[in-house]
Amino acid sequence: MLATLIRLLGDCDRAEEALNDAFVAALERWPTEGVPAQPRQWLVSTGRFKMIDRMRRSARFDASLAEIAERLAPAGAPDPAAADPNHDEDGVADDRLRLVFTCCHPALPADGQLALTLREVCGLTTEEIARAFLTTAPTIAQRIVRAKAKIRDAKIPYEVPTHADLPARLDPVLHVVYLVFNEGYFASTGESLTRLDLADEAIRLGRLLHELLPEPEVSGLLALMLLHHSRWRARTTGDGEIVLLDHQDRALWSRAEIDEGARLVEAALASRRFGPFTLQAAIAAVHAEANTAAATD
Repeated sequence: MLATLIRLLGDCDRAEEALNDAFVAALERWPTEGVPAQPRQWLVSTGRFKMIDRMRRSARFDASLAEIAERLAPAGAPDPAAADPNHDEDGVADDRLRLVFTCCHPALPADGQLALTLREVCGLTTEEIARAFLTTAPTIAQRIVRAKAKIRDAKIPYEVPTHADLPARLDPVLHVVYLVFNEGYFASTGESLTRLDLADEAIRLGRLLHELLPEPEVSGLLALMLLHHSRWRARTTGDGEIVLLDHQDRALWSRAEIDEGARLVEAALASRRFGPFTLQAAIAAVHAEANTAAATD
C-alpha cells in the first residue's frame, strides 16, 4: 500500500502520512460499517484523498501545495486507486518494484540505498537497521532523511527503469535484496534466530526481479536464497539453539526449494555470464543435494 501511495502521491513522506491517516480512518469506521470488500483499495483511496485534502487546507500557508494537490486530483477526476475494484496483484507487484528500484537508484549513496530499502520496502525500524549495520539509530535516520531528500530534490522518478537501463541498475538491487534475506536468515534482533517474514519477502522480491529480468545473476541470487531457505526448519533446536550443517536433520529440508534452486543455478551456470551470487548458489547446491554431510562433493 505504501508503494502504491508513493506512486500516486509522488512523495515518500506524504505517502507515509497518508497511510497512517487511512489506518486511523479504518479503525474509526470499520468496526461499525464493516470491512469493505476491497480493503486494500479502500485504504489506498482513503489515504490518497485525505492527503490531497490536507494539502488543499494547507495551501493558504504554502501556495505550491494547491498546485500539487490539483495535479494529483483534478476536479472531477476519478480516483485511480479505486477505478478498478478487481485490481490484481500484478499492479501491486509493479508498485513494489518501482519502489525497490527508486530506493536503489545510483544517485543515492550505497548506505542510503540500503537503509531506505530496508525501511520503506521491508518495514524494518531504524533501530533494527542500526543493529544490522552495527551503528546507531540516529545515524540510520539521517541516512534515510538524506536519501529521501535526494530523491525529492533530484526529482528521481518512482518507476522501473527501461529494459536498456535495467542491467546497469540491477547490481545494487540484488545486493539490497540479499541483505534483506540475510537479516531474515540470521536475525540481528529479536528472540528468534530467524525472521521468516523478511526471508520470505526477499525471496518474493527475487522472484519479481526474475520475472522482470531473467538474467543469469538474478537466477543465481534467487537460487542462493532458495537453497539456504530450504534448510530453515532444521537450523535450530526446539530451544532455539543453532544446529550446524553437518548435524542437521536433512529430512526436514525442503526438497521443492532445493530442486527449484538447483534448476535455476544450472541454467545460470550454462549461460557462462554469471557472477558471485551464482557461484555461491552452486556451492550451496552441492551441500543441499548430498544425502549426508560425508557424501558432500
